[in-house]
Amino acid sequence: MVDVLALVEARLRTALGEPDARAAVTFLGTDRIEVLRFTERDIVRYATLGMSAQPMADPTAALADPVKGPRAELVLSVRSGLADTDKVLRPLAVLAASPQVEGVVVAPGASLDLGEPLWPGAAFSSVLVAEPGGLVEDLELDAPMDPVRFLPLLPMTTNEAAWKRVRGAKELEERWLTHGTDLRDPLRRSVPLD
Repeated sequence: MVDVLALVEARLRTALGEPDARAAVTFLGTDRIEVLRFTERDIVRYATLGMSAQPMADPTAALADPVKGPRAELVLSVRSGLADTDKVLRPLAVLAASPQVEGVVVAPGASLDLGEPLWPGAAFSSVLVAEPGGLVEDLELDAPMDPVRFLPLLPMTTNEAAWKRVRGAKELEERWLTHGTDLRDPLRRSVPLD
């Protein structure tokens, strides 16, 4: 059996360079989740490593397939030096463990809510899962395994998350685009929603 996590880490290193820090979190009854930090000039990126070890299973399925099914890792990009964003390591690990803990399939357009700020003083307690393929290309695995997708996370304020639930992910993304919202700004406030 192929070591999926070794391949995932190699893909992350190829796309983002060498990590300058890493932390590991293990939750009761789950596999270990690591979060790697990559710094490039004024941008810091946090990428999970461990979520893709097992395929995500449809929560309505009677049995989880140990080989087939979607696999993903999460990537969060923020401007460095403006907030204590390194405290996002545990919240990111919680989100990455959610397929194992809650049986959810994390996919583009989904909202993931922590119920607490992503880091101290953050206006964000949830994220929008964006489309993969821009920053880190999908990692193809041998059939019948699905590829590993690297899903960008876009922090949402409480108002944005509520608006997204009503109007949908596409409309929120269009609103951000229309207003020139810097989604990497860890100190940003909610986009105008009226």
